[in-house]
Amino acid sequence: MSDKNRGQKGDVLLEMKGLRIEGRADEEWIEIVHGVDVTLRRGEVLGLIGESGAGKSTIGLAAMGYARDGCRISGGEIWFDGKELRSASEDERRALRGRRIAYVAQSAAASFNPAHKLIDQYCESPVQHGVSSRAAAEKDAKDLFRRLQLPNPDTIGFRYPHQVSGGQLQRAMTAMAMSCRPDLIIFDEPTTALDVTTQIEVLAAIRDIVEQFNTAAIYITHDLAVVAQMADTIKVLRYGNTVEEGDTRAMLSAPKEKYTSDLLAVRTYKRDERPRPEAEQPLLQVRGVDASYGPVPVLHNVSIDIYKKRTVAVVGESGSGKSTTARVITGLLPPKNGDVTYAGQTLPPDYRQRSKDQLRKLQMIYQMPDTALNPKSRIRDVIGRPANFYLGYSGKQLTERVRELLRLVELEPDQYMNRLTTELSGGQKQRICIARALAADPELIICDEVTSALDQLVAEEILKLLQRMQDELDLSYMFITHDLATVRAIADEVVVMQSGRVVESGPKEEMFTPPHHDYTDLLLSSVPEMDPDWLDRLLEERAELAKQGRVLKAADN
Repeated sequence: MSDKNRGQKGDVLLEMKGLRIEGRADEEWIEIVHGVDVTLRRGEVLGLIGESGAGKSTIGLAAMGYARDGCRISGGEIWFDGKELRSASEDERRALRGRRIAYVAQSAAASFNPAHKLIDQYCESPVQHGVSSRAAAEKDAKDLFRRLQLPNPDTIGFRYPHQVSGGQLQRAMTAMAMSCRPDLIIFDEPTTALDVTTQIEVLAAIRDIVEQFNTAAIYITHDLAVVAQMADTIKVLRYGNTVEEGDTRAMLSAPKEKYTSDLLAVRTYKRDERPRPEAEQPLLQVRGVDASYGPVPVLHNVSIDIYKKRTVAVVGESGSGKSTTARVITGLLPPKNGDVTYAGQTLPPDYRQRSKDQLRKLQMIYQMPDTALNPKSRIRDVIGRPANFYLGYSGKQLTERVRELLRLVELEPDQYMNRLTTELSGGQKQRICIARALAADPELIICDEVTSALDQLVAEEILKLLQRMQDELDLSYMFITHDLATVRAIADEVVVMQSGRVVESGPKEEMFTPPHHDYTDLLLSSVPEMDPDWLDRLLEERAELAKQGRVLKAADN
């Protein structure tokens, strides 16, 4: 790949002056970004942080001279390498996108074309932009897949998007963004879908690529521990305004604004321990379950118990079998062996054979709200449909139930009922998914990474909300997550999975107290810390352990 036209490290590459962006709501335009300035030099990484809806992704997209549907850039200047993008023609902007400015979206699953293989989608940009031949692009793809720790890098590109895990798809998208060796990459929550062990490898690979090719980057995230490892400078945003900007180390050690201090001071919510009633029988039992996707076995003798009004956290790497276990429980994937019982009654393996009441009692909140919500539906219909289907609500009663559920997830009904789901931020979409699950009045909810798309302040409120609903409604939760801080916050019991097997399980306090299973140890040591030197230190420690032959190999994920 050619590196022509690259300037010197430290030259200003991107400058946004007085950026203003408006969003359309109820037939009028409302300003959502208010005069923000951004200066980014070659080889520099700028971290954008703030709550969901702060304008992080909107500003990141504006760096490409682009505004998503329902938004428009209404003021300011956007200079990229000496060219003002607002006054440039659409053909000029299109020539830059993908070639010199690339974007890594938060939801890879919603961004890939499901009808084309990964390798074809990787090669499209370098071939169309005249950067390389198809053969050279394929060779480069395999090299980047290898750098990003994708399993079977020489062949994984010949799979379709649905044939790889969410974590693998996110890394494939990062590789695709690098296909033309752009001058600027906008990373929009690129590790949100990754478990902690995979996240380390991807963060290290992104840093290496940025440094090797003198690439500038805007790194959008709600994970302050991650941005501490990646960014040279941090810009804190709230309600479309700049709160504070400065050197990463200086800001982490001595923030100037109270809001920044509040972000840095967030400590994940933790509720009191609750002993399991000795004589109580499990509400849900998974017993000796084996499952396959076609001829490929993916679950091996999995057993899990979930008790009434308690939370079981299922943790492990991407591809460990967490979500597949949930699919078996919900009847989306019939097991090869074993069974699932609910309140002592064996559930039919196929959801189509289950009664409406069996379906109602067991609901699921999915990992990726972008793909879980119909983009053409209004929020009142998304939430109202299960309330009508399962409980017979209609008319004014249904409207009031939708309003009540919106208030439960802390969204103002008058502002949100009539919006399309595409008009919401990622965090707001996930709240709608939670409200939709609650609309069925369930007894057990499977939460599949429900806080992974949320900033830390909002995630803490969602965890408190889930706990309050558990106490008030006697709910049980199966909480699938790769975030061990979330496990500490909400779980009563923990199940650790690796390669489709349960390797360790027990009460939370026992699981976080040494000695651990080697694999649990690996997970615990991989949780990022709010220290800019943490990643370097960890990589050095693991390199030393590898020399001694003492490091545990994580599963292919």
